[in-house]
Amino acid sequence: MEVLNDEFYMRLALNAAAGAAGQTGVNPMVGCVVVRDGRIVGIGAHLRRGEAHAEVHAIRMAGAEARGATAYVTLEPCSHHGRTPPCCDLLIAEGVARVVVATTDPNPLVAGSGVERLRAQGIEVEVGLLGQESRALNEAFNRFIVTGRPFVTIKTAVTLDGRIATRTGHSKWITGPEAREAVHTLRHRHDAIMVGIGTVLADDPELTTRLSVPGLHPVRVIVDSALRLPPDARVLNGAAPTIVLATRRADPAKAAALRALGAEVIPCGDGARVDLRAGLAALGDRGIGSALVEGGGVLNGALLEAGLADKIMLFYAAKIAGDEAPSAFSLRGPEAMGDAIGLRIAGIERYGDDWCVTAYPPEGESYAADITREAGGEADVHGSH
Repeated sequence: MEVLNDEFYMRLALNAAAGAAGQTGVNPMVGCVVVRDGRIVGIGAHLRRGEAHAEVHAIRMAGAEARGATAYVTLEPCSHHGRTPPCCDLLIAEGVARVVVATTDPNPLVAGSGVERLRAQGIEVEVGLLGQESRALNEAFNRFIVTGRPFVTIKTAVTLDGRIATRTGHSKWITGPEAREAVHTLRHRHDAIMVGIGTVLADDPELTTRLSVPGLHPVRVIVDSALRLPPDARVLNGAAPTIVLATRRADPAKAAALRALGAEVIPCGDGARVDLRAGLAALGDRGIGSALVEGGGVLNGALLEAGLADKIMLFYAAKIAGDEAPSAFSLRGPEAMGDAIGLRIAGIERYGDDWCVTAYPPEGESYAADITREAGGEADVHGSH
């Protein structure tokens, strides 16, 4: 039995926030619970960018009972005018007596000013309860709001010996239906899905979300240096927006043909291969705050080497593919094991007969930044899904 205390109510707020995963775009997931005299009188979550924040939904539900109540909020109430009015002003106007905040907002427009405004009006404010959980929930937002580029999650299905296909390139299916359903949930929760042209040519994937209930389709991003994307590829079927990252060397006629089919073509770099850093910056400029990478070993390795991979999710199947099969990470490794890229394991989950290991690479540039610079900071993408 859970003990009824501040943590109990904050967990309710976190659960409310998490339920909207994938719906808020570049905005954070936020939950709010309003409690007065031992009763929950309001609960709300931020559901969509540009619409009412969690505090607004919860206060509306509470009505007159918000006066003298305690509001539990997973992220510092905003204090600036954006697409919606400041939530701080609402809490003050409705007479909330106490506000418990999980974590302050990394957004430079807020960054503690919301807490200060509430305290200046005599409202008791406590900060830090379940702060780690709140930051983990909004890891993509926290990265995007500071750097302006999407939070990049590399997801791949692998055999126990780290292979993503057989020696012939056959990869359907490495993992079972439970793991594949989890992956489609990840697609729903990311703004974009990114693959290389090699994956498209090999598998002709649609790159949409397919679940037992309706899900949101991510923006489809294809890394295609020379614009080899066929006009009849399923990623051009209009089911979701499609962005093609190319280079300035690519044939303008091919770019025009793809644009005529509804795709957005973005030149990224003057070299022979797409500049991934420039490509991610361009996605960020278009309001894409998170990207799920489902490419091959070359793309995975290039992102890891360039220090652009924020999270790695490896779905392991109890299979062995052998030496000639392609690897999940194609990169030039270090000479000494002590120089290998170290990961921080964050969790291990089971899906049917498969296991997912979630890990985080080191922050900042990787050990191989010099290798990336030697190649011009660019990488083309090949490999099967």
